[in-house]
This record gives sequence, C-alpha cells and structure tokens, in this order.
Amino acid sequence: MRIAQVLEELPAFTVAERQLLVLRAIELDDPGLSPENEKLIASRLEDHRRDPSSAVSLEAMKASIRSRLER
Repeated sequence: MRIAQVLEELPAFTVAERQLLVLRAIELDDPGLSPENEKLIASRLEDHRRDPSSAVSLEAMKASIRSRLER
C-alpha cells in the first residue's frame, strides 16, 4: 500500500487503528536498547525490588533538580 492510499483511507480508521499505525511507525525507527542497556535496566530493577526504599520519589527528584538549577 502506498502512502497516498494510507492517507486517503486514514479518516476511515478508528482511533485505535490510527494509534496503532503511529506506534508501528515509531517502532520502525526505534533502534531499541542495546543488550548492555537491557542488562543494566534488569539489574537496577532487581536492586529496586530487593530494596524499594532505595528509590527516590519523582517529587524528590524534581526538587533536587530545581535546587541545582537555581544555584
């Protein structure tokens, strides 16, 4: 199917179909994570599961960033 055909048919798509189309287009350009980054994320997630108190809340992180920017 050519892009002109897709654009012509686009108004007939449901919202879910249009969202799927956009997501699929983004996935095609997304290189994904490297194996090293996937291992790092898995390791950090496991660390967090072992000790959830080691995490910082989003609000605390925002406050920390704001204070650094105000210096």
